[in-house]
Amino acid sequence: MDAVKGSGQRTVKLPDKRAERSRRTRERIVAAARELFVAQGYGATSLQEVADHAGVAVQTVYFVFRNKRTLFKDVVDTSIAGDAEPVATMDRPWFRAACAEPTAAAQLHAHVRGVGGILGRVGPIMPLIAAAAATDPQIAAEWAADPDPRYTVQYAAAEALVAKPDVRPGIDAARAADLLYGLLSPELYLIFVRDRGWPPGTWEEWARAALTADLCIVPE
Repeated sequence: MDAVKGSGQRTVKLPDKRAERSRRTRERIVAAARELFVAQGYGATSLQEVADHAGVAVQTVYFVFRNKRTLFKDVVDTSIAGDAEPVATMDRPWFRAACAEPTAAAQLHAHVRGVGGILGRVGPIMPLIAAAAATDPQIAAEWAADPDPRYTVQYAAAEALVAKPDVRPGIDAARAADLLYGLLSPELYLIFVRDRGWPPGTWEEWARAALTADLCIVPE
């Protein structure tokens, strides 16, 4: 990366144009793959089709991702995160801000909104993940990770939640995590939003109200 020194000898880093081009190319490939995987299915989509849709040479796809399985993982990971940054969910600003809320009710409000954003991105590819896992043992093995990463995230949120002053008596982290894991599951989200046609905002209001009633002391 180029640098320019001023009179004070402070080094100023200039943008790395090559790295930026590489990042944009990767994003185009992932976006193209997501669109084709959802429309056609994982097994029916070739890397040549992905390359054509992304406007790159198929050799570029192989160079960046090596194979379709790795590309599929990137599609899933970026759908969960919302970007390509290698930052775990529990280190994301929205998650940390939610856990830092002073009350359980406020944490649930922020947490449900954050999880809802993830589910809105992940929901459309859930059938794709199931189909890919059914045809590719390595994808199936990776998706069946133990412990479930989604439960790990919800348990961390639950630990913060039960320390708040308005949490319902008798609720421990395990109970709270189970409720968060179940009510904020992609399967339940799809039942309401995809199958029953609820707007995402309506699902968010319902999930927040249900969790607040079960986990918080609600003023009468």
